[in-house]
Amino acid sequence: MDKRALKILLDREAARRNDPSELSYQRPDPLLVASRYRDERIALICALFGYGSAKQIVAFLDRLDFSLLEVSEERIARELQGLKYRFQTSEDIAALFIALRRLGKEQSLGEIVREAYKERREIRDGLWALIRAIREAYSLQSRGYDFLVGRVPEDPDRCAPFKRYMMYFRWMVRRDALDLGLWEGIDPGDLIIPLDTHTHAVSLRLGLLKRKSYDMRAALELTKALKQFDAADPIKYDFILYRIGQESINNFG
Repeated sequence: MDKRALKILLDREAARRNDPSELSYQRPDPLLVASRYRDERIALICALFGYGSAKQIVAFLDRLDFSLLEVSEERIARELQGLKYRFQTSEDIAALFIALRRLGKEQSLGEIVREAYKERREIRDGLWALIRAIREAYSLQSRGYDFLVGRVPEDPDRCAPFKRYMMYFRWMVRRDALDLGLWEGIDPGDLIIPLDTHTHAVSLRLGLLKRKSYDMRAALELTKALKQFDAADPIKYDFILYRIGQESINNFG
């Protein structure tokens, strides 16, 4: 398929799927839960637990009491005791809630990201600042917390694609029928595709991506390719590529 035909198909799918009905228990996505609250801290929790089966993700998020972000740290630990999700123990989950509770008393997550981003207009600078802020707010050494929050890599070009954070940034920055658009001051054209295994596979098959390694360099390569279709808002194609990967590329076009 040539690029012109592919752009036509992707634009058609983007328009068709830009509808709240795309988020449902029949077609689960962590944004389904995040969109109920329209809160940056709750949305981050939804994004960071956004790994594994979409159905399992939404079921877990439905069990969380997000009002715990406003109560004492002792109550957070007590109320979350015994709750687990895949790699995360109840201590890991409580640590994230406590970190976001503490950060919420100081400044917004959007301010943390925006201040680091604005000097070079590099969204990864904002990402590293956010990870540092979460870890400084609550430092816990555990496999589950490390996986959940992540660490700032030594080489920003040779690292994981940080899919869950990039998905969160998409939700926060873009404004349409699906994404929340809660933040100001960050250009959607500077976002990086939230690369997951579905998106990676379908992008290879569509010829949007050549890099077979699933990493940050692949995410940057795919983002660059999508900018040829819409330089101002390349990540508008993320949800479409993800859904195509979920539903089978054979049904596309």
